[in-house]
Amino acid sequence: MIRIAAIADLHCREECPSRYRDWYRALNDEADVFILGGDLTHLGKADEARSLAAELSVVRIPVLAVLGNHDVHVDRVQELKTILRDAGVWILDDGTYRLTVNGHEVGFAGGKGFGGGFGTTCLTPFGETPLKAFIHETMNEANKLERGLTELNSKYRVVVLHYAPVRDTLAGEPTELYPFLGSSLLCDPIDRLGADLILHGHAHHGVQIGQTEKGIPVRNVAQPVLKKYYIVYELGC
Repeated sequence: MIRIAAIADLHCREECPSRYRDWYRALNDEADVFILGGDLTHLGKADEARSLAAELSVVRIPVLAVLGNHDVHVDRVQELKTILRDAGVWILDDGTYRLTVNGHEVGFAGGKGFGGGFGTTCLTPFGETPLKAFIHETMNEANKLERGLTELNSKYRVVVLHYAPVRDTLAGEPTELYPFLGSSLLCDPIDRLGADLILHGHAHHGVQIGQTEKGIPVRNVAQPVLKKYYIVYELGC
């Protein structure tokens, strides 16, 4: 059994609640890996990242993360990544990660993702330059996922995003916001290449459970949805 703890949208400020350390210390016995699904910080400031790093200092299992829109807001991404890497966090935006548990290998691929909408209402790269730039960002994120999943040949594969790859887990959000909460373009390479679990955040008013057209489980692990500071999923061996 591979135990995956996950949370997104912590929005850590300069002073994170010190109780995080007590909650996250328990992860060492409850999970094999800890996933952070973006919006780790409130504005992407260095002091916010340092505060989160201090809270994560009690975690002894691997910690993997993707960034969210809040993490890139002040345009200090490289500094934020450096702080997190120095704290032992593996940033999936920069490459895949493999972990062996009980003799079974699980691979992780991911990235921030981006918006664009879903299905027949998904944006296309046509018209004004800003609109084309918007959807090209999503296409680039989808290509990153494709490269990551192609690279992984592990028995189990988990995809981590911030933006949603399906509309299922957005239920409860205003439909007008759907194009800014995710895109089915992110789901295309996952359904084509296969995965065992998809984790994302971003949709604070969405729901936890969804799936892709091919039946791959999708879980919205945004903290406001879970109403706790992590959840543990199990992949059977």
